[in-house]
Amino acid sequence: MINDIKAEAEKKMKKSLEALHSAFNKIRTGRAHPAILDSVMVNYYGQETPLKQVASVNVEDNRTLTVSPWEKNLVPTIEKAIMTSDLGLNPATSGDIIRVPMPMLTEETRKEMVKQAKADAEHGRVSIRNARRDANHMIKELVKEKEISEDDQHRGEDEIQKLTDKYIAEVEKMLKSKEEDLMAV
Repeated sequence: MINDIKAEAEKKMKKSLEALHSAFNKIRTGRAHPAILDSVMVNYYGQETPLKQVASVNVEDNRTLTVSPWEKNLVPTIEKAIMTSDLGLNPATSGDIIRVPMPMLTEETRKEMVKQAKADAEHGRVSIRNARRDANHMIKELVKEKEISEDDQHRGEDEIQKLTDKYIAEVEKMLKSKEEDLMAV
């Protein structure tokens, strides 16, 4: 039973890391990366559709993304969607290819993005701790119903804590890497 609770807690903690990873992908650095445009939604025949489902996004060089729509008539729609997204990007169209240059980041912008990364990391830590709290609560319920002994309870809680420490350390590692990436000029 404790192993099931531990497996469930680990699954929740992994999901927290995945959510943090996708949040970090949305924070743009000075370099071009296709994941920056993952949050852009395009009006495709009256339906809000993710950009990557109506076009291919590639890195042209360090500072430029190219978006190649699969249907030529989508070029102005995609361009407008990128402009109106909250990413602060200004696309330029040449024929049926949209180029998205990455603007240089100012020191102030970099610091704001580091703050955002730290806030996202804190959300990740909180959600990992919530998974720990839920698992410990389930273990205590098993003790209350006399399905496991108190020794098993302590052993289970120790295992859950080790898992929590492992995932919190992973969050710290991801945050440190993102901060270095953001502050690199």
